[in-house]
Amino acid sequence: MFSRMVRKVLSHADATTSCYLLRTLAIVKQLLYCTNNQNMTKKVAFKNKDGGLLSARLELPTGQRPVSYAVFAHCFTCNKNLSAIRNISRSLIQKGIAVLRFDFTGLGDSEGDFADTNFSSNVQDLVAAADFLTEKYEAPSLLIGHSLGGAAVIFAAEEIDSIQAIVTIGAPAAPEHVAHLFSQSKVTILANEEAEVSIGGRPFTIKKQFLEDLEKKNLSEILKKMRKPILILHSPQDRIVEIENAGKLYAGAHHPKSFISLDGADHLLSQKQDSLYAGEVIASWASRYLTDTEEHKLETNQQVGIHLGPEGFTTDVVAGRHRLIADEPISVGGQNLGPSPYDFLLASVGTCTAMTLRMYANRKKWKLNEVEVHLSHSKEHIKDCEDCESSEAKIDVIRKEIKVKGDLDATQVNRLLEISARCPVHRTISNQVHFESIIHNKQEADV
Repeated sequence: MFSRMVRKVLSHADATTSCYLLRTLAIVKQLLYCTNNQNMTKKVAFKNKDGGLLSARLELPTGQRPVSYAVFAHCFTCNKNLSAIRNISRSLIQKGIAVLRFDFTGLGDSEGDFADTNFSSNVQDLVAAADFLTEKYEAPSLLIGHSLGGAAVIFAAEEIDSIQAIVTIGAPAAPEHVAHLFSQSKVTILANEEAEVSIGGRPFTIKKQFLEDLEKKNLSEILKKMRKPILILHSPQDRIVEIENAGKLYAGAHHPKSFISLDGADHLLSQKQDSLYAGEVIASWASRYLTDTEEHKLETNQQVGIHLGPEGFTTDVVAGRHRLIADEPISVGGQNLGPSPYDFLLASVGTCTAMTLRMYANRKKWKLNEVEVHLSHSKEHIKDCEDCESSEAKIDVIRKEIKVKGDLDATQVNRLLEISARCPVHRTISNQVHFESIIHNKQEADV
């Protein structure tokens, strides 16, 4: 059926248009057939040094072998599902970097008692995460840490040989800086061995051993010995960990070292635009230092891959080496992180129109300097419909407003308008299209 449709459309097209029409239809067909042969977001778990299970999410780039693997360490008393962490992780997987984000012992969905943990145990949890990836997937090459997690990744990098680069976000220059969060309870903790403190509106038991462990950790000494690229991100408006900490980290680190100001952001990067920006910067910076042993390719024979996770509408789109994001507006429950499906449809029509005009003008040797195509989509009631089953019948209407710039006369401009309707995508969606779809059901496996 698909082949018959192609032959029918090609019978009305010239040679140049036919070539591009075949390519366009091939992409459309692959998109309709595309299925995911693996779960792109996996629930996983691994054991800490005491045998407790740590809950994690492993996010994999769609339809390709990961360029590399990263481990994300969340902030003090936070968890792996913080919105900023999810947004940053999404930027990384768009660059082909798989991300393991997990809950430290006693936090989130991980086993253990938070009161029995300390900074050293956080570092060991990071080592355990790296060991898990090394055994089950591939040794990680990137560590990312937020707040106290940023200090932890610097210590952990010394113990994980595979790490090639480190990123800190709002990190303190000394682990003991975190003690200021419960400074009013410090006397009680030291006197009674422990005390319940409120952090972020939640109660936590802090023991004396936690404070003692923080005081033993000398971050400056670790930085002096470290010879790995480091990216330091910090907001000048951070009121939890002041910007001066970033200056100390930068001064203590060796080159190659980089600093990015997250101007206007708060400590938790609670504004979506701040975490998205941080993610884009990290992904671009890391690509310079992470080695890819082979060119990443699609693992299936499909040209286009689509993946939608367990929550929301944010969708990853892979077309060869190109990574895109589709989403829905906030008004209908999306996060508005990317164009909607209809936006992509209009973009396909618009780009095809512009390219077709360029090819035609080049062949005619016309001086066409610029092309703009503005599009909108609506559903409108069908007028004078003889065969409509309902008076409420509607039809899809796509409006194209084309602006051209160049040394063109009226006849040439009118001819370009005619040619704009001959672009392959325009023809495809204006003709009857037969959809062929298959579906597979693969149950998500918890590790």
